[in-house]
Amino acid sequence: MSDAPENNQLSPGLYIVATPIGNLGDITMRAVDILTRCDVIACEDTRVTQKLTRHLGISKMLWRYDDHSAEADRMRLLERMQHQSVALVSDAGTPLVSDPGYRLVRDARAAGIAVTSLPGPSAPVMALTLSGMPNDRFLFAGFLPSKEKARRDILTELASVRATLVFFDTAPRLLKSLEAIDEVLPGREVAVARELTKTFEECRSGTVAEVSAHYAAHPPRGEIVLLVSQPPEQTADDFDVDALLLEALADMKASHAAGKVAKTTGIDRKELYARAMELKDQ
Repeated sequence: MSDAPENNQLSPGLYIVATPIGNLGDITMRAVDILTRCDVIACEDTRVTQKLTRHLGISKMLWRYDDHSAEADRMRLLERMQHQSVALVSDAGTPLVSDPGYRLVRDARAAGIAVTSLPGPSAPVMALTLSGMPNDRFLFAGFLPSKEKARRDILTELASVRATLVFFDTAPRLLKSLEAIDEVLPGREVAVARELTKTFEECRSGTVAEVSAHYAAHPPRGEIVLLVSQPPEQTADDFDVDALLLEALADMKASHAAGKVAKTTGIDRKELYARAMELKDQ
């Protein structure tokens, strides 16, 4: 089924088109329709996109647009969208996920240009469904930094987030990333999904030690999605309540200290207030 006008012309505007992350068979019928009928395809790498268009039998003008593009390139695309249809694709997967295309979308919307998004392949979502980790809440945090300190800083920042963490990573850095996770987030389960939708697709999960041992013996290749389980549930018994209250009482009233510790521990605020008053009198 298609909602295409009888003259087969797309309305002017921006069309965000998800493309396969490996298996070309994952292209959607709607994506093929848009890529066939659009006036211009804006892409990260014309060589990569040309492989896809050749596979689909499509001959179309390709304009490079990536994070190195100048503002003039964006302005040229925006001008074209005023009277023609521009399809935006990434090298693989859904555009705007860990790429700079959001600037183009933001400016198009500000200029009153129609923006349409076509759903499709997404490596983070596919990895999450393969991993078997809880997916009712997850946080996609893009690429882990290449520098050791920055990598640990990001993991420390996300340590308390009660959700499955999803990162992009590279094969040469994987063991270093696992080492950082083991140090900053000890005891967490991890999963490594790689070569998704391709011949050697793999999703391996377990403790950091188990997964690290495997990839130390079998160096990975390909693009990687790295997942980390959420922090374990804590009970009131896991906290030193008196220590938390004393720390809070150092610079706030008993009522405020009780409220702060209640948020941290989940313990009843009235119970904490009574204990705070006892500590103040000691």
